[in-house]
Amino acid sequence: MQRIYLLSTGGTIEKVYSEQSGAVENRAAKLDRYLHALRLPDAEIRTIQLMNKDSLEITDEDRAEVRDRVTEILAEGTPIVISHGTDTMVETGRYLQKALPDLHAPIILTGAMTPLGFEGSDGLQNLTESLFAARLLAPGVYVVMHGQVIPVDRARKDKDKATFVWE
Repeated sequence: MQRIYLLSTGGTIEKVYSEQSGAVENRAAKLDRYLHALRLPDAEIRTIQLMNKDSLEITDEDRAEVRDRVTEILAEGTPIVISHGTDTMVETGRYLQKALPDLHAPIILTGAMTPLGFEGSDGLQNLTESLFAARLLAPGVYVVMHGQVIPVDRARKDKDKATFVWE
């Protein structure tokens, strides 16, 4: 059985609609609910909720917390998927790439342009693709979204196209 860690930092993929404010907000973790809908008979997914923030609110201290947790997990040689807001996903990925130059497992960042559970959400597709890619990719840091695998140092968010593109 393949073990994969899923670290959650929040972002749009985890947002919910707030009737009080009339806006989408990061409130409670919801990735586990969607993982249970997937057929993963030979995978053990261990989820760790690190934070639940919009990526524009992620600080250098938060990135250091992500790095520290990733470092602990890497001692097992296990692939890691990190759900993250798309606005600063590449920044966090490049931070990890610089801080962890000698990787022995892939680290994948993924997220969504539309929250999980919303009509037209890309979240479940991106999560599923990331879990699959974690089992196949060589060690390194990648962005996996919308049917693409892009090394983080070559990735850029294209807001007009609402996806990531090769830089």
